[in-house]
Amino acid sequence: MPERVVLEGEVVRLEPLDFVHVDGLVAAASEDRTTYDFTLVPADRASMREYVASALDDEQIGWALPFAIHRLADARIVGSTRFLDLDYWETGIAAWPPGRPSAGGAGAPSTAEIGSTWLAASAQATPVNTEAKLLLLRHAFDTWRVERVTFKTDARNERSRRAIERIGATFEGVRRAHTIASDGTIRDSAYFSIVRSEWPAIEHELERRLPTRT
Repeated sequence: MPERVVLEGEVVRLEPLDFVHVDGLVAAASEDRTTYDFTLVPADRASMREYVASALDDEQIGWALPFAIHRLADARIVGSTRFLDLDYWETGIAAWPPGRPSAGGAGAPSTAEIGSTWLAASAQATPVNTEAKLLLLRHAFDTWRVERVTFKTDARNERSRRAIERIGATFEGVRRAHTIASDGTIRDSAYFSIVRSEWPAIEHELERRLPTRT
Protein backbone atom coordinates (compact mmCIF):
# COMPACT_ATOMS: atom_id res chain seq x y z
CA MET A 1 0.00 0.00 0.00
CA PRO A 2 1.55 3.36 -0.99
CA GLU A 3 2.21 5.85 1.78
CA ARG A 4 -0.17 8.74 2.35
CA VAL A 5 1.30 12.06 1.30
CA VAL A 6 0.36 15.75 1.18
CA LEU A 7 1.04 17.36 -2.20
CA GLU A 8 1.15 21.18 -2.17
CA GLY A 9 1.77 23.76 -4.85
CA GLU A 10 1.03 27.46 -5.31
CA VAL A 11 -2.69 27.04 -5.97
CA VAL A 12 -3.82 23.84 -4.26
CA ARG A 13 -2.95 21.39 -1.53
CA LEU A 14 -3.94 17.77 -1.95
CA GLU A 15 -4.60 16.15 1.43
CA PRO A 16 -5.21 12.43 2.01
CA LEU A 17 -8.97 11.98 2.00
CA ASP A 18 -10.66 11.38 5.35
CA PHE A 19 -14.04 11.75 7.00
CA VAL A 20 -13.09 15.21 8.30
CA HIS A 21 -13.44 16.41 4.70
CA VAL A 22 -17.07 15.33 4.28
CA ASP A 23 -18.73 18.66 5.10
CA GLY A 24 -16.34 20.60 2.90
CA LEU A 25 -16.90 18.19 0.04
CA VAL A 26 -20.68 18.50 0.37
CA ALA A 27 -20.39 22.30 0.25
CA ALA A 28 -18.19 22.09 -2.86
CA ALA A 29 -20.53 19.64 -4.56
CA SER A 30 -23.55 21.86 -3.83
CA GLU A 31 -22.36 25.01 -5.65
CA ASP A 32 -23.72 24.05 -9.08
CA ARG A 33 -24.35 20.46 -10.14
CA THR A 34 -25.03 21.05 -13.83
CA THR A 35 -21.58 19.75 -14.90
CA TYR A 36 -21.87 16.40 -13.09
CA ASP A 37 -24.00 14.55 -15.66
CA PHE A 38 -21.33 11.87 -16.23
CA THR A 39 -19.56 12.05 -12.87
CA LEU A 40 -20.40 10.45 -9.52
CA VAL A 41 -20.55 13.39 -7.10
CA PRO A 42 -22.62 12.80 -3.94
CA ALA A 43 -25.14 15.53 -3.18
CA ASP A 44 -25.73 15.10 0.58
CA ARG A 45 -23.79 14.30 3.72
CA ALA A 46 -24.87 10.67 4.05
CA SER A 47 -23.95 9.75 0.49
CA MET A 48 -20.68 11.71 0.75
CA ARG A 49 -19.71 9.70 3.84
CA GLU A 50 -20.36 6.52 1.89
CA TYR A 51 -18.29 7.91 -0.98
CA VAL A 52 -15.35 8.62 1.35
CA ALA A 53 -15.70 5.24 3.07
CA SER A 54 -15.57 3.43 -0.27
CA ALA A 55 -12.46 5.38 -1.30
CA LEU A 56 -10.76 4.52 1.99
CA ASP A 57 -11.65 0.85 1.57
CA ASP A 58 -9.94 0.92 -1.83
CA GLU A 59 -6.90 2.56 -0.23
CA GLN A 60 -6.67 -0.15 2.43
CA ILE A 61 -6.26 -2.88 -0.19
CA GLY A 62 -3.60 -0.87 -2.04
CA TRP A 63 -5.78 -0.12 -5.07
CA ALA A 64 -6.23 3.64 -4.62
CA LEU A 65 -4.86 6.75 -2.92
CA PRO A 66 -7.61 9.40 -2.60
CA PHE A 67 -7.26 13.13 -1.91
CA ALA A 68 -9.33 16.16 -0.97
CA ILE A 69 -8.43 19.25 -3.00
CA HIS A 70 -7.90 22.46 -0.99
CA ARG A 71 -7.78 25.80 -2.79
CA LEU A 72 -5.11 27.77 -0.96
CA ALA A 73 -6.46 31.24 -1.84
CA ASP A 74 -9.55 30.82 0.35
CA ALA A 75 -8.68 27.67 2.35
CA ARG A 76 -11.72 25.86 0.96
CA ILE A 77 -12.16 22.26 -0.13
CA VAL A 78 -13.10 22.44 -3.80
CA GLY A 79 -13.23 18.80 -4.86
CA SER A 80 -11.62 15.40 -4.81
CA THR A 81 -9.28 13.29 -6.91
CA ARG A 82 -7.35 10.07 -6.52
CA PHE A 83 -4.81 7.61 -7.80
CA LEU A 84 -6.53 4.32 -8.56
CA ASP A 85 -6.02 1.01 -10.36
CA LEU A 86 -2.50 0.88 -8.91
CA ASP A 87 -0.51 -1.99 -10.43
CA TYR A 88 2.68 -3.43 -8.96
CA TRP A 89 4.98 -4.97 -11.55
CA GLU A 90 7.94 -5.32 -9.19
CA THR A 91 6.47 -8.22 -7.24
CA GLY A 92 6.21 -11.92 -8.00
CA ILE A 93 7.00 -13.15 -11.50
CA ALA A 94 6.96 -9.60 -12.85
CA ALA A 95 9.91 -8.46 -10.71
CA TRP A 96 12.22 -5.87 -12.18
CA PRO A 97 15.66 -7.11 -13.26
CA PRO A 98 18.23 -6.39 -10.53
CA GLY A 99 19.44 -2.80 -10.64
CA ARG A 100 16.72 -1.50 -12.95
CA PRO A 101 16.15 2.14 -11.90
CA SER A 102 12.49 2.37 -12.91
CA ALA A 103 11.11 0.61 -9.86
CA GLY A 104 10.12 3.10 -7.16
CA GLY A 105 10.88 0.89 -4.18
CA ALA A 106 8.77 -1.10 -1.75
CA GLY A 107 5.12 -0.09 -1.84
CA ALA A 108 5.48 2.01 -5.00
CA PRO A 109 3.22 1.09 -7.93
CA SER A 110 4.55 0.61 -11.44
CA THR A 111 1.50 2.05 -13.22
CA ALA A 112 -1.35 4.22 -11.97
CA GLU A 113 -4.53 5.91 -13.03
CA ILE A 114 -5.58 9.43 -12.08
CA GLY A 115 -9.34 9.69 -11.88
CA SER A 116 -12.55 10.12 -9.87
CA THR A 117 -11.80 13.84 -10.15
CA TRP A 118 -14.52 16.41 -9.61
CA LEU A 119 -14.40 20.10 -8.80
CA ALA A 120 -16.77 22.68 -7.39
CA ALA A 121 -18.19 25.01 -10.04
CA SER A 122 -16.04 27.88 -8.75
CA ALA A 123 -12.86 25.83 -9.28
CA GLN A 124 -13.62 24.68 -12.81
CA ALA A 125 -11.78 26.36 -15.70
CA THR A 126 -9.18 27.69 -13.24
CA PRO A 127 -5.58 26.69 -12.46
CA VAL A 128 -6.88 24.32 -9.74
CA ASN A 129 -7.18 21.33 -12.06
CA THR A 130 -3.92 22.09 -13.88
CA GLU A 131 -1.85 22.21 -10.70
CA ALA A 132 -3.63 19.27 -9.09
CA LYS A 133 -2.79 17.13 -12.12
CA LEU A 134 0.79 18.44 -12.16
CA LEU A 135 1.28 17.50 -8.49
CA LEU A 136 -0.17 14.03 -9.01
CA LEU A 137 1.84 13.38 -12.16
CA ARG A 138 5.06 14.51 -10.47
CA HIS A 139 4.43 12.15 -7.60
CA ALA A 140 3.67 9.29 -9.98
CA PHE A 141 6.61 9.76 -12.35
CA ASP A 142 9.26 11.30 -10.09
CA THR A 143 8.58 9.64 -6.71
CA TRP A 144 6.98 6.33 -7.63
CA ARG A 145 8.77 6.23 -11.02
CA VAL A 146 5.78 4.70 -12.77
CA GLU A 147 5.96 3.76 -16.44
CA ARG A 148 2.45 4.92 -17.32
CA VAL A 149 -0.43 7.02 -16.01
CA THR A 150 -3.92 6.29 -17.33
CA PHE A 151 -6.91 8.59 -17.57
CA LYS A 152 -10.39 7.46 -18.56
CA THR A 153 -13.83 9.01 -18.78
CA ASP A 154 -17.31 8.32 -20.05
CA ALA A 155 -16.98 8.46 -23.84
CA ARG A 156 -19.95 10.86 -23.96
CA ASN A 157 -18.26 13.35 -21.63
CA GLU A 158 -16.76 15.79 -24.13
CA ARG A 159 -15.89 18.30 -21.40
CA SER A 160 -13.80 15.73 -19.53
CA ARG A 161 -12.19 14.42 -22.71
CA ARG A 162 -11.07 17.91 -23.70
CA ALA A 163 -9.68 18.52 -20.21
CA ILE A 164 -7.64 15.31 -20.33
CA GLU A 165 -6.30 16.19 -23.79
CA ARG A 166 -5.26 19.64 -22.50
CA ILE A 167 -3.11 17.93 -19.87
CA GLY A 168 -1.18 16.33 -22.73
CA ALA A 169 -2.46 12.76 -22.50
CA THR A 170 -2.72 10.67 -25.67
CA PHE A 171 -6.10 9.26 -26.71
CA GLU A 172 -5.88 5.47 -27.01
CA GLY A 173 -9.41 4.48 -27.96
CA VAL A 174 -12.79 3.56 -26.53
CA ARG A 175 -13.44 0.46 -24.45
CA ARG A 176 -16.99 -0.51 -25.28
CA ALA A 177 -19.52 -1.63 -22.66
CA HIS A 178 -16.87 -1.08 -20.02
CA THR A 179 -18.91 -0.45 -16.87
CA ILE A 180 -22.08 1.03 -15.42
CA ALA A 181 -22.27 4.79 -15.94
CA SER A 182 -23.27 7.28 -13.24
CA ASP A 183 -26.71 7.54 -14.90
CA GLY A 184 -27.24 3.77 -14.74
CA THR A 185 -26.65 3.07 -18.43
CA ILE A 186 -23.90 0.87 -19.87
CA ARG A 187 -20.84 3.07 -20.30
CA ASP A 188 -18.25 3.13 -23.05
CA SER A 189 -14.98 4.55 -21.65
CA ALA A 190 -12.52 6.75 -23.52
CA TYR A 191 -8.93 5.89 -22.53
CA PHE A 192 -5.93 8.23 -22.48
CA SER A 193 -2.38 7.84 -21.18
CA ILE A 194 0.96 9.49 -20.49
CA VAL A 195 4.07 7.31 -20.56
CA ARG A 196 7.43 8.00 -18.94
CA SER A 197 9.17 9.27 -22.08
CA GLU A 198 6.47 11.94 -22.56
CA TRP A 199 6.51 13.25 -19.01
CA PRO A 200 9.32 15.88 -19.20
CA ALA A 201 7.65 17.79 -22.05
CA ILE A 202 4.22 17.55 -20.42
CA GLU A 203 5.59 18.73 -17.07
CA HIS A 204 7.15 21.77 -18.76
CA GLU A 205 3.88 22.67 -20.50
CA LEU A 206 1.80 22.32 -17.33
CA GLU A 207 4.27 24.52 -15.43
CA ARG A 208 4.08 27.13 -18.20
CA ARG A 209 0.31 27.33 -17.88
CA LEU A 210 0.29 28.02 -14.14
CA PRO A 211 0.37 31.53 -12.64
CA THR A 212 3.83 32.96 -12.14
CA ARG A 213 5.00 32.84 -8.54
CA THR A 214 5.14 36.30 -6.93
